[in-house]
Amino acid sequence: MQKSLLKEVIAKQSQEKEALARMEYVERTKTAKAIEWMSSPLVKVVLGPRRAGKSVFSLMLLKGKPFLYFNFDDPVLVGEKLDLYELIDELHNFYGDTIFVLFDEIQNLRGWELFANRLHRQGYNLVLTGSNANLLSMELATHLTGRHLPIEILPFDFQEFLKAKNFSQFDQKPELLKLLEQYMAFGGFPEVVIKNQHQHPRGYLDVLFDALLFKDVVKRHKVRFAEQIDQLGSYLINNISCQYSFRKLANVLKFKSDVTLEKYLTYLEEAYIVFSLSGFSAKAGERLRSPKKIYTVDNGFIASKAVQHSPDNGKLMENLVFTELVKKGFEPNRELFYYKTRNGREVDFAIRNGYQTSELIQVCYDLRDPDVEQRETKALIEAGEELKVSKLSVLTWDEEQETEKDGKTIQFKPLWKWLLDKTS
Repeated sequence: MQKSLLKEVIAKQSQEKEALARMEYVERTKTAKAIEWMSSPLVKVVLGPRRAGKSVFSLMLLKGKPFLYFNFDDPVLVGEKLDLYELIDELHNFYGDTIFVLFDEIQNLRGWELFANRLHRQGYNLVLTGSNANLLSMELATHLTGRHLPIEILPFDFQEFLKAKNFSQFDQKPELLKLLEQYMAFGGFPEVVIKNQHQHPRGYLDVLFDALLFKDVVKRHKVRFAEQIDQLGSYLINNISCQYSFRKLANVLKFKSDVTLEKYLTYLEEAYIVFSLSGFSAKAGERLRSPKKIYTVDNGFIASKAVQHSPDNGKLMENLVFTELVKKGFEPNRELFYYKTRNGREVDFAIRNGYQTSELIQVCYDLRDPDVEQRETKALIEAGEELKVSKLSVLTWDEEQETEKDGKTIQFKPLWKWLLDKTS
């Protein structure tokens, strides 16, 4: 890359950085802990989907500090070969002498982990952002083992959403439930929430979904059959909370190979578009063989890709609870599972704490039908006995009670109250 062009890119990106820093900022739940980590020499890695607020979050961590900044997602860089030593020299020429560095969308740089490792050894305090979950699970574990601190930034949780809406009157339940309906329907991507995109959110979310699919899946992995992976993404979003198997998906979508479908699904998971949740079993083999359930990173994608004319509030609520559990730090398929009893009754979420299951959660939007309530509680009681769990919860839209059944206590809790409870 010509030095003159590199200087132009750095100057242009500096203006973009300043514009980001001036944006309306909603303090994230993880801000306080992340600021504490800034004093650590370890590499800070901020991961999450595009447009979830990683860059602004990282800029806030570095507020008041001089730092080098470069965004590897710049279209100008496509096809250009960067001399990384020259890049560091030019960044110092522009920003001055400092040990703090923010690199945006680092996954676009081939061999980034070796470059980051080298800078870390030279004493730089690095903040890296990335839109690829694989950075966390494989590349970081391989090349920066014990030398990095991962921070996952997903779209706004409900408390962050309410901050963005300047809502603090928690005794005004009708208004609170109205906002929860909006959040459940259109999700928590910052631009939808802050810029009042909720007036026409589907268009924005549809474009965002397609951008994630193209940039972080098709382009990154050089996918030849882009239409196939688009169909897969849309199908999964329209079947949120449903179980799937690779063979069944391949048949429905007319994939010639289960292997190709599994690979494409992995790409969608790496890009933070979807999550797969395994059923819990004490036997690892059974966990691997069990059908998986599909969820998406934000309810807004369900609205943008929905084929049905009216929303399925039960599925929306279940997906919302799943994403909230992930935002609370429960790692899917390690600490978070679904569970099926020996009699085939399903519990939506089983939370693991070490070798023990600590809580079982059912999600039920509408409990007015006594048969529905009985079905949900029966599954909880059976699962509680099989897994030796005493904390049994049913999350409802707006019902609260405590029920004793077969010697077990079941807490029925409104979704809004659970979302606002920092200890839950």
